[in-house]
Amino acid sequence: MEQKRYTLPRSRMIKRRSDFQCVYQKGRSVAGRRMILYVLRDPRVAGKVGFAAGKKLGCAAVRSRTKRLLREAYRSLQHELRGDVGILLIGRAGLADGKMQDAAEDLRRLIRRAGIFADGASEKRRREHG
Repeated sequence: MEQKRYTLPRSRMIKRRSDFQCVYQKGRSVAGRRMILYVLRDPRVAGKVGFAAGKKLGCAAVRSRTKRLLREAYRSLQHELRGDVGILLIGRAGLADGKMQDAAEDLRRLIRRAGIFADGASEKRRREHG
């Protein structure tokens, strides 16, 4: 079975500090063990995503791996999400030690709790996986 390759163009990423701060301060958060998801409904950041890993997590290599896992997990789920929200994903301790599948499963759980799956996508997924 051939796996689909999803891309995440830079134009769909939150890069400006002011946009990060906007989502962080005004958005609502859902926390998991390995990551925190911030969601904001705002035209400035609609359809965009940002990734962060603070210095508390460790050295640059650990922070880079954390952001890489967050990006990959998001990329695999991006087509199931609503397009009218901006998302900020912040890595927590322990994420870099895990596998991509664990990160994707954690992100799926947080997205479901935040209620930002596109119409029917979470219901369809729930039926497929039991």
